[in-house]
Amino acid sequence: MKNDLQLIKIGGGQDINWDFIAEDLKRLKKFIIIHGANHKITEISKKLGITEKKIISPSGFVSRYTDEKALDVFLMIYAGLVNKKLVALLQKYKINAVGLTGIDGRIWEGKRKNIIYSVENGKTKLINDSLTGNVEKINTNLLNLLVKNGFVPVLCPPAISFDNEIINVDNDRAAAVLTKSLKIKEMIMLLEAPGYCKDLKDPKSVVSKIPFKKLDRFIKIAQSGMKKKLLGVKEAMIGGVEKVYLGDGRVKNPISKILNGAGTLIFKESIYE
Repeated sequence: MKNDLQLIKIGGGQDINWDFIAEDLKRLKKFIIIHGANHKITEISKKLGITEKKIISPSGFVSRYTDEKALDVFLMIYAGLVNKKLVALLQKYKINAVGLTGIDGRIWEGKRKNIIYSVENGKTKLINDSLTGNVEKINTNLLNLLVKNGFVPVLCPPAISFDNEIINVDNDRAAAVLTKSLKIKEMIMLLEAPGYCKDLKDPKSVVSKIPFKKLDRFIKIAQSGMKKKLLGVKEAMIGGVEKVYLGDGRVKNPISKILNGAGTLIFKESIYE
């Protein structure tokens, strides 16, 4: 029996239109949402006089340095402001949303990284005080219970470590672990872009289809935050996802348009054989 549960991943950009998304979500049957909040974190951090620090790994992936102060802001924005506003918006559209972080019920559990590496001015530095980690375990019982009873889980970081520490985790990679654990076959990612673009400045450069066997070459040349998103896509598809749709979260009927051919479809070749 095919699993009809879908994962909807909503980016945290300034121009994402949640009303358009919520209106369109009513057409779906069973789904879980994971959302971002990057723009709000940057905005509030500036207002609080907190300087954000980015880490660039030796492989070129960009992440947020997370110390205790940054984690407090992260919790305030993700778990408080953004998650609850999104839940309230979905309720307005008669979607019975339940907002949860990865901490709640140990939905996202993993291991804190003892060390991470950051490239600064051409030199690689070792960082051992960042409160970051990777999701390794999902509380599928809780999520299945919610979905079975008509609720829509709306998830966001942070997660909880096996040692009960709060850890910042990457949304895209957490999504990959979640899809594998719940045996989800389709994932929809809503971005501040019309899909995967060869040139970020040219919305007409969208690549309409990417077979999984060619995904690595796109990861290699991906620009900005798209590199990490595609890495998460790769991990999700290795875990069992068959189709990933990337499309514009700023337009009306974004999900319907994506499912009807707009945006970028990344697919397992085997499903078309």
